[in-house]
Amino acid sequence: MLDIGLYIHIPFCERKCFYCDFNSFEGEKAKILPYLKALLKEIELYSHRLRECRIKTIFIGGGTPSLLMGEDIYNILNTIIKKYRVANNIEITIETNPGTLRIDKLNDYKTAGINRLSVGLQACQDHHLKRLGRIHSYKEFMDNIKSVKKIGFNNINVDLMFSLPNQTLNEWRTSLRQMVELEIPHISAYSLILEEGTALYKDYKSKKLVPLKEEQELEMFHYTIDYLKQKNYNHYEISNFGKEGFECKHNLIYWNNEFYLGLGAGAHSYMSEGRFNNVVNIDDYIRLLNNGEAPVNEITKLTTKDEISETMFLGLRMMAGVSIPKFKKRFGICPFTIYKDKLVQLEKQNLITITKDTIKLTPKGIDLANLVFAEMLIN
Repeated sequence: MLDIGLYIHIPFCERKCFYCDFNSFEGEKAKILPYLKALLKEIELYSHRLRECRIKTIFIGGGTPSLLMGEDIYNILNTIIKKYRVANNIEITIETNPGTLRIDKLNDYKTAGINRLSVGLQACQDHHLKRLGRIHSYKEFMDNIKSVKKIGFNNINVDLMFSLPNQTLNEWRTSLRQMVELEIPHISAYSLILEEGTALYKDYKSKKLVPLKEEQELEMFHYTIDYLKQKNYNHYEISNFGKEGFECKHNLIYWNNEFYLGLGAGAHSYMSEGRFNNVVNIDDYIRLLNNGEAPVNEITKLTTKDEISETMFLGLRMMAGVSIPKFKKRFGICPFTIYKDKLVQLEKQNLITITKDTIKLTPKGIDLANLVFAEMLIN
């Protein structure tokens, strides 16, 4: 029995955030119902192909999945449970935005089977939220967290962003301290990236936005690692920190380079046939499924070299690093046979540490992770 993850994409938003380059659309609420009907068809479409698979995690992302009513989430999860084999201890996450979480909706989500909430806060200061194009205030987040805890959700992640325009180290410290005081068991801390095509990127190109300097960004990142470690969070992946037992099982599938199926417009998958992605356009997605066709846009067959490269640079994102015994078991070859000179050089530069069983990033290697990852690509 092969255990896999399942990703469900809900591409609808109240408003597109100014930094967002994900496949998401605002002002398309009329398409939600036909989209959900098409999504249920796609779930059924794959049920025959996945008879030998067991779903161990479900992640409902977006967009803003918490725009959906409890009944919608129930219908999605109920169809999955009916059509697929599902692990007894399955982790089921939904991404949520403050301002969309009423207590009755949260109750319905819990009844539907959601057992992990990921809340996109991003910042504790309203002026930063406004600059990012968020639809909520910090007070709304606090009200939502009270409701979340009242309903009985205890597996909670909060997304935070640092290196925001004009953000100070003290503001970032405040955001982290607030999450610790709220006893949030998992924190994802991401540095703002100005993605081409986003509103913030346009402001940057027109000189309306000045990014923080790299040394300021690093200072915030290092503070995050040190502070959360003091508060007994496990820094288990470059951007992720969790109390013991609260690591995100779904994301560990990605970092361990294991199989997952993505459903919904623009969703990506990695299965035995390779990597593939669905059509991005909502109308095309609905039309194809209404015609009984799979909405797959492109399939990339991976070579063994591709799989080795991806296993190395994804695995190095985790603080536990790449397991040499697991690598040998999967590929029948030792990573030193492939990367010997590169690994020796990276170790000399104090970017990685190598033991009998693991290869992992050093603190310096974490700061320069992209340089290390680039060395894992096999020409």
